Parts: sequence; structure tokens; C-alpha cells
Amino acid sequence: MELGRLEYLQALVTEFQVTDSPGKPRAPLLADALRVERVSSRTRCFSVAEAKEQVLANLANFAYDPKNYEYLRQLQVLDLFLDTLTEDSETLVEFAIGGLCNLCLDKTNKDYILEANGVEPIINCLSSSNEETVMSAVTTLMYLTTPQSRQQTTALPVVECMLRFSLSASRRLRNLATVFLEDYCTPLQVEEARNPSKHTAVGIPLPKD
Repeated sequence: MELGRLEYLQALVTEFQVTDSPGKPRAPLLADALRVERVSSRTRCFSVAEAKEQVLANLANFAYDPKNYEYLRQLQVLDLFLDTLTEDSETLVEFAIGGLCNLCLDKTNKDYILEANGVEPIINCLSSSNEETVMSAVTTLMYLTTPQSRQQTTALPVVECMLRFSLSASRRLRNLATVFLEDYCTPLQVEEARNPSKHTAVGIPLPKD
């Protein structure tokens, strides 16, 4: 095991989880993230929220590399990402779903997410106004689709969302939704979702263009 890599990932997880409360010291790297910097000739101080976003973005980036999968599982980063999907911060949610999207390419990670009831919070990301979050959520649902999970990943509300996304002004989202409908849904599912009397996704907004 590459101890240096594991230790660094552990430091990132610790930084993200640390709270900025009286009497509780900040993790060293988080403190560095809060340092005052000069940006465009102006002094700027990073907030705790911005520092957490930077740390989570780093964790999501490490999720690209299969070499890190075992370490990230050991550090329970999949749970961290899943828990973050319910945060109020759109930026944190974007990085969390992006990390899950990277991780679920691996079968062990995919099985863990499915067993942890991760599909529901991922589906909830389809209502985000952040297009990157929605794109990652759609892609993650594709990766998570198995014969056993298909009933949940292609449930009626999901198919209805995909029909709406297929009409989006965003070409990326429009194309991705079309692939989902054609490759992951049956014609009967699509037909049923087109039936107004059975709609259940009313009120779910399209991402902003």
C-alpha cells in the first residue's frame, strides 16, 4: 500500500470533516486554505465553505484514478460523497456527485452505492439547477444500472425527467438524456412516461442553460 498516498487522502478527509468551532483546532491544510491571498491586486480570505469545496474537489479528482479506489473505500469516501448530496451548497453537491460518477465505474464501488441506497439521493440531483450536477447524476444512473437495479434507476419519474431533458436547450444534456432513453429504457417505459395522466415529475426544473 502506498502509505504516502493514503496519508494524503486521509488528511483531505479529515480536513473536510473538521468543523470550525471554538476550541476545536482546524486541520493544517484547511487552515492553509483559509489563508489570505492576493488575487487581482486585492486581498482575499477564503471562507470555511470555500475551503471545504476545494477539499471535496480534490477528493473527487482522486476518484478518477482506479489506483485510489481501495484507499477511498477504506476512508469511507463513498459515504462522504453520498452524505454530501443532501447539502444545501450546490457546489458541494456538484463535486460529490462528480466523485460518485467516477467511482461507480468500479464494480465494487457500484455494488456498495447500490447497497447503501444511494440511487435515491442521486435521482434527487436531477432537480438541481446546476447543469454539471445533472449531467453527472444522469451518467451515474447509467453506470449504476444493472438487471437488479434497473427498476429503480429507470423508474417512471426518472424517465419523465429524461424526456424533459431531451428537450433542453443544452445540447450536452439533450444528447445525454437521449442516450439514456434509447439505451437504458424500454419503448414501453418511454411511452408510459409520455402519458400525462401518469406524470409524477411535475415541478422538477430543467437546469439553467
